[in-house]
Amino acid sequence: MKIIYDPETDSLTITLRPERIKESDEVRPGVIADFGYDGGLVRLEILQASKVVQNAREIQFAINT
Repeated sequence: MKIIYDPETDSLTITLRPERIKESDEVRPGVIADFGYDGGLVRLEILQASKVVQNAREIQFAINT
């Protein structure tokens, strides 16, 4: 998984797996979901991220075991 915040475009991209994108759909205003050829979710893009995410330059990652 890879997460990139681009301050120039104010977008946050969350890539779940390195697959080719077959189609994209704006699932909510400002949230774009990209789907692979197998129909599964590949990537999410959040536009105007600074309005949605409290601190787009900081991330917390947790694993429940």
